[in-house]
Amino acid sequence: MSWLEQVRWNEQGLIPVIAQQASTGRVLMVAWMNAEALALTAQEGYAIYWSRSRAKLWRKGEESGHRQKVISIQLDCDEDVILLSIEQEGGIACHTGRESCFYRRLIDGEWQTVEPVLKDPELIYK
Repeated sequence: MSWLEQVRWNEQGLIPVIAQQASTGRVLMVAWMNAEALALTAQEGYAIYWSRSRAKLWRKGEESGHRQKVISIQLDCDEDVILLSIEQEGGIACHTGRESCFYRRLIDGEWQTVEPVLKDPELIYK
């Protein structure tokens, strides 16, 4: 059995992926991969995801330049979640121009933005 066959893909042939900054342990984003995206990520050393909205492979940073260099790939005990330890190029993982997609915190029953925009998304995406 190959390493890809050991992954428990969901009904759509996907697996959730957590991207974590290697140097700090901060979770930067969650995305999805199919078998092709995971195999290419392992082969190329940069994160490649499956875009559910576009129904195609998505090389992280292909438009923004904010690529994710993969340090390690881990599979959880249930074989249904991937953890990527990455180096985030450019310091921005979120399409909103922030370091992390997790920039809102529940405070007093409301989602409040607690992280600054590092770069205007209109300057990132053309």
